Amino acid sequence: MKENTNHQHLQHHNHHMHKTHMQSKEKMPGQVMENNHPHAHHGAKQDAHSDHGGHSGHEGMIDDFRKRFWVSTILSIPVVVLSPMVQHLLGFTVTVPGQKYIVAILASIIFFYGGWPFLQGLYNELRRNALGMMTLIGLAITVAYVYSTAVVFGLEGMDFYWELATLIDIMLIGHWMEMKSIMGASRALELLVSMMPSEAHLIRNGEVVNVKLEELQPGDSIMVKPGEKIPADGLVVEGESEINESMLTGESKPIKKIEGSEVIGGSVNGNGSLKIEVKNTGKNSYLNKVITLVQQAQNSKSNTQHLADRAAKWLAIIALTVGILTLGVWLILGSPFDYALERMVTVMVISCPHALGLAVPLVVAISTAISARKGLLIRNRTAFENSRKISLIVFDKTGTLTKGSHEVARVISIDPLISESELIRLASGLEQHSEHHISKGILKYAKETNIPFSNSSQFNYLPGLGVEGIVEGKNLKVVGPNYLKENNIYLPAELQADEAVETVVYIWIDGKIVGLVAMADQIREESLEAIKILQEHGIKNLLLTGDNERVANKVNQQLGMDGFLANVLPHQKQEKIKELQQKGDFVAMTGDGVNDAPALAQSDVGIAVGSGTDVAAETADIILVNSNPKDIANLILFGRATYRKMMQNLFWATGYNIIAIPLAAGVLSPWGIVLSPALGAVLMSLSTIIVAINAQLLRRSMN
Repeated sequence: MKENTNHQHLQHHNHHMHKTHMQSKEKMPGQVMENNHPHAHHGAKQDAHSDHGGHSGHEGMIDDFRKRFWVSTILSIPVVVLSPMVQHLLGFTVTVPGQKYIVAILASIIFFYGGWPFLQGLYNELRRNALGMMTLIGLAITVAYVYSTAVVFGLEGMDFYWELATLIDIMLIGHWMEMKSIMGASRALELLVSMMPSEAHLIRNGEVVNVKLEELQPGDSIMVKPGEKIPADGLVVEGESEINESMLTGESKPIKKIEGSEVIGGSVNGNGSLKIEVKNTGKNSYLNKVITLVQQAQNSKSNTQHLADRAAKWLAIIALTVGILTLGVWLILGSPFDYALERMVTVMVISCPHALGLAVPLVVAISTAISARKGLLIRNRTAFENSRKISLIVFDKTGTLTKGSHEVARVISIDPLISESELIRLASGLEQHSEHHISKGILKYAKETNIPFSNSSQFNYLPGLGVEGIVEGKNLKVVGPNYLKENNIYLPAELQADEAVETVVYIWIDGKIVGLVAMADQIREESLEAIKILQEHGIKNLLLTGDNERVANKVNQQLGMDGFLANVLPHQKQEKIKELQQKGDFVAMTGDGVNDAPALAQSDVGIAVGSGTDVAAETADIILVNSNPKDIANLILFGRATYRKMMQNLFWATGYNIIAIPLAAGVLSPWGIVLSPALGAVLMSLSTIIVAINAQLLRRSMN
C-alpha cells in the first residue's frame, strides 16, 4: 500500500497568507534543489528564510546576480582587450603603462566580487564533504586566478585572466537566467495567495460593515457585490450570479450559483449580488489547502529527482577525477604546464552538472504549478510520474462518470392543453415546500431553464407516496409509483418507470393524470470523451459500482467502456483492485475519497474526485477539484508529458557531458580540435538554457 503524504495546513489566517506562505519554514518551490542547485550554497537558504520572506529573498538573489554580472562584464572589457593572448589571436596591439598590473587588479575584482557566489559554494560543499557543481566552478576559477597571478609576478607563461573573466561573466548570466526561470515557476503560489481580498462586507444586525478578512468566523453572513472577489468559502443564502473559478479549479466557464450553491474564497463574482454564509476561513479554506498541497508537491522529491541527484554527484566526482588526470597526462606527455592547466580548467568548466541539477526540479515546479491552475492537485510526486505506467483505470460510477444527483431526464405531457414547461411550472410551485431530493431536482431544473413558478397553499406531505396541495386554484398531486399501486391505477408501458435506472413522478390535476417527470443520475457530458481519449492511448477502463447490473451495463454501453463490475460494496472495492493488480495491470482508481478510501490506497495511483471545497482526500495521490472525468484523462497524459520532459532533460544534461568531457580533456587536439575554458563556459550555459526552455515547453501539454 502506498505511503501517503501527511496533509498539513498553513497556520495563519488568510489576511496573513502572503507573509505566512513566504516565511514558511518549509523550503519554497525555488529551493527544491537545495542539495544540488548552485544557488542554495551561497546564501539561498538563509535569504529565503529571512524576515524579508522567501519571495523577497529570491528577488534579492536575482538582483544580486544581475549586479555582479554587469559589474564583472564591464570590468572584463579592458581585461579582454589588454590580454596578450587575445591581441595575438586577433592580430592587434594595445599598450598601456603598467598593463599587466592593471589587468591583474581588474581581474582580482572580477574574481572576488563576481566569483564570490561560486567561491562560497565551493567552501560550503567541501565543508559538508558533498562535492557538486559549485566545487567544479570554484576550483576552475581559483586555479585560473592563482596561476595567472603567479605569471604576473614572475612565473613563466601566459596569464588566463581574460578566460577567468569571461568564464565568471558567463556563469553569472547563466545563474541569473536560471533563477528567473525558477522564480517564474514558483510565482503560481504567490498568484494564488494574491487572489484573496483584504476586506469583507459583514452583515451585522442588518447593517453591512467592512471588516478585515481574519475577523470572519464560520456562520457569519457576508455580502459580495458584482465584480468582487469572494472573501471566504461558503454557501449562497440569497441571490444568484455567475462565478469565475478558473484560477482555482481550472473550470474555464463561469459557473451559475443559486441559493444553496457552494462558493470558494478567491473566486470572482459576476454581475449579481450574493449573500453568503461563511463556512471555511483561514487554514481550513480551500485556497489555503491548495497552497499547502502545491507547496508539499513542489518540495517533495520523486524517484526521478533522486536519480538526478545521484547522477549529479557522480558526474562531479568524474569531472574532478578526469580534470586531475588531464593535468597529469598532458604534463607526462611533455606539454607546457599552462596548456595542461588549460585542459584541466576546461574539463572542470564544461563538465559542470549545472543543467543536470536543474533538469528535474524545474519540471517539478512547472508541472505542479500548471496542475494546480488546472484543478489537478498532486500530493504524491512519484505516483504522478507513475501515471505513465497506468494500463487500467477503474472508475467509480456515481459522481465521477455520472453527475451523482437526481436530475430531470425527461418530461412528458399527456394533456395536449398543458405544455412540458407548464408541467414543471405547476410541479415546482408545489415542490418548493419539500426538502426531498426529487423536489430539489425539479426545482433545480426549473431555475436552470428559467421557468417561473407560483406559490402554493394547503401543502400536504403524503408519506412514501408524494406531495399534494393547491396551485393557482388547482388541486395538484406529484406522486410516485407507490401512489399508483395503492390506488390500483395502471398506466400504459410508455408511462411506466424503468425503476432500475430512473425515478418517475406523476402529476395529477383535479384527479386526472396530466403528465410525468422522470429523474435519473445523468451521465456527464465529458465522460464519453474521457473514455475515448483513454482508449486511444491504450488504457483500458472499467466501471466499478455498487449499483445493480442493469444500471452498470447501461452506463457501460452508453460510454463504450471495456467492462464493469456491479453490486460491489464499498469494503469489497479494495479486494477488486488487488485482484486486478495480481493479473498484472498497473491500476489507477478514481473515487470520492470517502467510501473509496481503501481502494484508493490499494491502487497504484489513487485519484480522488470531488467538487468545490473537497480537497483533503487523505488516501489519494492526486485530487481532481472538478468531478470531471476528462480531467482524469488529461491528468494521465500530463503525467506522461511531465516524465518525458524529465527524461529529455536528464538525457541532454548527461549526454552532453559524456561528449563534452573528452573534448575538453583534449582527446581531439592532435586534429586541431580544442575547447578553451571560455568556450566551455558558453556550451555549459547553453545546455542549462536548453534544459530550462525544454521544461517551459511543458506548458503546451496542458493548453
